[in-house]
Amino acid sequence: MSWTSERVDLLKKLWGDGLSASQIAAELGGVTRNAVIGKVHRLGLSGRAKTQASASQKSRKTAKPAASDTQTQAEAPQAPMPQSIGATALKAEAAPAAAPAPKSQPVAELVPIAKRATILTLTERTCKWPIGDPTSDDFYFCGHASNPGVPYCAHHCRIAYQPASDRRRGQNQNQRAAATG
Repeated sequence: MSWTSERVDLLKKLWGDGLSASQIAAELGGVTRNAVIGKVHRLGLSGRAKTQASASQKSRKTAKPAASDTQTQAEAPQAPMPQSIGATALKAEAAPAAAPAPKSQPVAELVPIAKRATILTLTERTCKWPIGDPTSDDFYFCGHASNPGVPYCAHHCRIAYQPASDRRRGQNQNQRAAATG
């Protein structure tokens, strides 16, 4: 497709009428929206006429609401509406959300000596959470009852199985503490 003088004249007319590049491409046929935009740029057609739809929207936005007889604006003050400039469809300005309450950290339970398990006394129904240094004599496993299919008791499951977001948050806090300390 080549830009003949007739097609260029039609492009100028449609652009001046306020049609979009997509609408002009469909009207001309055989060209894409991007081709229309490129030709408009090369021709220097920057100014556009306002379409009827956009002109009527402007007049609706600037029109003042009529005050009712029973209520004046002084009697019923309204909160100012936030103004947005530009393309802000995805930029929702909401009131700052309250910080979520911190989840309670599992309290370290002391394992009674009678419940402590060694490698030889572990079963499939006991908690296998290691406590202490494996090279020391006082090393043991939790030994509390665990649920079927899970190697730890409920307390140690909360520690071992954290959502990824909680783990990342903990790592970031540890890194900040190490950088400042």
